[in-house]
Amino acid sequence: MAGHSHWSGIKHKKGVVDQKRGQLFSKLVNAIAIAAKTESNPNFNPRLRSAIDRAKEYKVPQDNIDRAVRRASEEKDLEEILCEAYGPEGSAILIEAITDSKNRTIPEIKKILSDHGGKWAESGSVTWAFEKNARTDSDDRWTAKFPQPISESAQQKLAVLIEALVDHDDTQNVYTNTQN
Repeated sequence: MAGHSHWSGIKHKKGVVDQKRGQLFSKLVNAIAIAAKTESNPNFNPRLRSAIDRAKEYKVPQDNIDRAVRRASEEKDLEEILCEAYGPEGSAILIEAITDSKNRTIPEIKKILSDHGGKWAESGSVTWAFEKNARTDSDDRWTAKFPQPISESAQQKLAVLIEALVDHDDTQNVYTNTQN
């Protein structure tokens, strides 16, 4: 029975876990790099301090954190983008992403939206439904001004869409204006 050894099973499970962990580390390191663009000292930059604390929570190695801070102060190629979309039953969606290529990330996000029943929205057409929190060290930077109720089936579709968006390497956070 080829391929049924104990090690083979472990190898496949470990590969999946390592891939998800790598994606998470990449997102956390990109968040650090973006936060360090303005000020590379976490004592004077609460957003950077928060990003570093969150990375340490998930056990990102200190070398990776230091490398991200150095990279941000030396290079300015990463940029933060805010994408707007509509989900099932007209629910508003804000997508925060960090990318080195806007021309690659935006079409990929549009593809995910179209595959899962979402619609791309023009800039400013969704942000009115949200307000930006004053605290930049919080994970929830956007809150809905007018939470919108949606049906159970639409909530399930929205959950699948959000999961697909979060799985994208460049996506940092996804916010909706739906009631839970």
